[in-house]
Amino acid sequence: MRVLVVDDEPPARRRLTALLGHHPDVTVAGSCGTADEAVRAIAASRPDAVFLDVAMPGADGFAVLDELADPPAVVFVTAHTGYATRAFDVAAVDYLVKPYHRERLAMALDRLRVHLRHRRPAVGRIAVGTGGRTRLLDPEEVDYLRADGNYVRVYVGTASYPVRATLTGLLSTLDRNAFLRVHRSLAVRLDRVRDVQTLRHGELALRLRDGAVLISGRAYRDEVRRALGLPL
Repeated sequence: MRVLVVDDEPPARRRLTALLGHHPDVTVAGSCGTADEAVRAIAASRPDAVFLDVAMPGADGFAVLDELADPPAVVFVTAHTGYATRAFDVAAVDYLVKPYHRERLAMALDRLRVHLRHRRPAVGRIAVGTGGRTRLLDPEEVDYLRADGNYVRVYVGTASYPVRATLTGLLSTLDRNAFLRVHRSLAVRLDRVRDVQTLRHGELALRLRDGAVLISGRAYRDEVRRALGLPL
């Protein structure tokens, strides 16, 4: 599993990175010391999990999760015990209180492994209602997805179909190598993108093969460029 280490204290980052290095199936994708750095690093490297400090200067660890449309699995690592209830309210996989031992970290990693095995449902077709019937769309048919209140509109050429779901939830059932979130309310099938234009304020205009144009969010710019093989 690929993990990111977030802690405002450099010695703590180094110690945790060293301890994680004793687990052959764990790769530390990076480390950072502030909430802003963490948001950017998670968007750029898309780790499977993040070991996240709670109390940091400026925004705290919970603010990091608030900024992410599709956060990775989280293990909070903190010297404070008072945040445990809130941590599990945001579906943290585990909560490590410093100073912890190697054995306790190993337990957290075991919980992460189990969580990651069960997190992503099997990729399947998308059931959409069409005039009293249910049509089963293969993911290969879909051009893009747009959040629309309590629904997601699934676009196939000029047609669109509402599905009662969240964009995050629907994306979790699809191949993450085929679909990419480009905005808080938009995801596109990557092989549909035909050309890309950089706009004045840093957004990207993605023109699809059927002529539709999607505007990415600035926060997603680097991730979109990386996914499409464009220079950063």
